[in-house]
Amino acid sequence: MCINKSVVNNAVNKIYSPWLIYRALCIILIKSKVMINRTEDLLKIRPVISSARIYDTMSSEERFQNGTLRPLLKLQNDLIIAVFKNYIGKHKNVFYDISLPKQLDYIENAINKDMKLRNSIKGMIIGQFTIEEYAEYIENSSALNKRMMNLVKERLVSHIQLFRPEMAPVL
Repeated sequence: MCINKSVVNNAVNKIYSPWLIYRALCIILIKSKVMINRTEDLLKIRPVISSARIYDTMSSEERFQNGTLRPLLKLQNDLIIAVFKNYIGKHKNVFYDISLPKQLDYIENAINKDMKLRNSIKGMIIGQFTIEEYAEYIENSSALNKRMMNLVKERLVSHIQLFRPEMAPVL
């Protein structure tokens, strides 16, 4: 069976009519504008941490930690606290019955060993990345995850007073 060239050309012309090409270009432009707005909006809402310095001599992981992770953890602080309060409640409030040193161990174990909690918190942070930050993150996600979880652990420990039983209810 031989295919007629004019039939193929006619089909191509119908499929790729100028109107369809115009619509496709408009969609591409709109999506790129949305992505630009998303990036701008994400960066706009981030808190500035004046103590988080970035130097040329730093490793790329340390620059990412200070330039991206620290501001995002500060932005998401209240949510991270609420998630951990919920975690305590789902684990029968044992946290409230143990001594302070054991509470510190509890936080460390929860962050390091409970994959569901860990992945949930990682998602809260990664979801706030720009596309460029995500591209940088996936280049060395293992080391950056370790830094991220250490920062989360430090943040929870520094807010341990918020985990007293009388402050347990999450709004």
